[in-house]
Amino acid sequence: MALASKLAQLQSKATQASQFVAKHGPLYYKQLLEQNKHYIQEPPTVEKCDLLSKQLFYTRLASVPGRYEAFQKEIDYVKHMWKNRKELKIEDAGIATLFGLECFAWYCAGEIVGRGFTFTGYYV
Repeated sequence: MALASKLAQLQSKATQASQFVAKHGPLYYKQLLEQNKHYIQEPPTVEKCDLLSKQLFYTRLASVPGRYEAFQKEIDYVKHMWKNRKELKIEDAGIATLFGLECFAWYCAGEIVGRGFTFTGYYV
């Protein structure tokens, strides 16, 4: 009985949400397009989308040397810090340790998500 009641409530809420979207959706869509019309490329064709996707890809590709240079600066900074580790303050060491722990935690979380939110890796 309780499951049927919950199902009826869920169906009622879904119907209400659907009606709300049907009533207010087109107006929201028009307002959104009007507010952001300066981003819209004319004419909105498949060819134009293809051109924009190629521009994005090659622009990102062109940014690789700058990113590589910034990465090299970061590596040089770490090397400098490692050479002068005797002068390293406790605060800096603590921040580096916390950063390492955060990276490890994100890695573990990614592994858990990748396994389908299981801790053992097996589907039970």
